[in-house]
Amino acid sequence: MAQIICIANQKGGVGKTTTSINLSAALAVMSKKTLIVDCDPQANATTGIGLDKTTLEKTLYHGLIGEVSAEDIVVDTEIEALKIIPSRVELIGFEVEMMSKPERERILLSFLDSIRDDYDYIVIDCPPSLSLLTLNAMTAADSVLIPLQSEFYALEGLTQLLETVKRIKISINPDLKIAGILLTMFDKRTNLSFQVAEEAEKYFTDQVFKTKIPRNIRLGEAPSFGKPIFVYDSSSKGAKSYSDLAQEVVHRVESI
Repeated sequence: MAQIICIANQKGGVGKTTTSINLSAALAVMSKKTLIVDCDPQANATTGIGLDKTTLEKTLYHGLIGEVSAEDIVVDTEIEALKIIPSRVELIGFEVEMMSKPERERILLSFLDSIRDDYDYIVIDCPPSLSLLTLNAMTAADSVLIPLQSEFYALEGLTQLLETVKRIKISINPDLKIAGILLTMFDKRTNLSFQVAEEAEKYFTDQVFKTKIPRNIRLGEAPSFGKPIFVYDSSSKGAKSYSDLAQEVVHRVESI
């Protein structure tokens, strides 16, 4: 049965989708059968993995409203062990259409149930908001991985996110855990990055991953080519960092 990890932070631009794509790719390279679920209407994970959204007949939206099964919308990627359930802008409609539906926060959990045994890991890329989609992702997940940008104000909002996780744990998903806090866009040339790391480790101690994702040109270029970093440039520092993160994630989620 798959370990389900959702990548969440209500702030945009923190490396959430980059982490979703490249952590998933790193797990797949380790021969872990992995599925990305693009739960963001912006669909950046879908394009970042190399899919043309205009050619998709059905997406996550159609699955969540009951038109198709999960098996029917799983799409292959360039990495053999990595699959994706793609998204598109119509996913915005889910928030409105399901607002009054009973058990609306459990729709994604039920939807993924039929394919959970087919994978080792399912990674959910959440939208940059604490929305019904994010609530669904956290309800479906075993653990939450939180990307934290190594910049000023980075810790702002983290308390709110952790409070949301706590409330979901109490009211909906008692088994939900924090997989860890990941420092992204880390620049060894600046004192600020080290200060943010120090603050994060001070307040959250062993919840902070040892691996830090650096600012890396190749990592920034890869999405525009629709490729995970392991396909675009497997020798880059970005690829090495996500490979290290995957090892750390496997160790953590299988022990918590």
